[in-house]
Amino acid sequence: MSVSVKAILDAKGRDVVTAGGNTTVAEAAKILNQKRIGAIVVVGMNGKISGIFTERDIVNAVAKHGSESLDKPIASLMTAKVQRCKEDTTTDELMGLMTSGRFRHVPVEEKGKLTGIISIGDVVKWRIREIELETEQIKAYIAG
Repeated sequence: MSVSVKAILDAKGRDVVTAGGNTTVAEAAKILNQKRIGAIVVVGMNGKISGIFTERDIVNAVAKHGSESLDKPIASLMTAKVQRCKEDTTTDELMGLMTSGRFRHVPVEEKGKLTGIISIGDVVKWRIREIELETEQIKAYIAG
């Protein structure tokens, strides 16, 4: 039973942490740590998605540039080709997208506007909830 991204967003909330491309890697690392999140959506002055900056991007930056990477703007190190989904995307479709693309965060966009973000943790949590509900229904049917 696959549900829509909208159902997940309605349950978890639609807050998305965003930053401008001039934010430094050090500043982004502090934001990720303070907010206990794994990704920041990078937006331009018009509010449109221009990239995504993740924990993995920090690791790659430090591996390539050492400590100097901390002063670089995230726009120079972010993933610019951002996979997006819509609110009517199903969890099954989203899992396929995340698995094939090997990424863990997908911004949700409707009519060109950022409306949320879904992490692999959100999808897994939702699937566990679905499985628990199915299990309870099967138990009730057997006992019934």
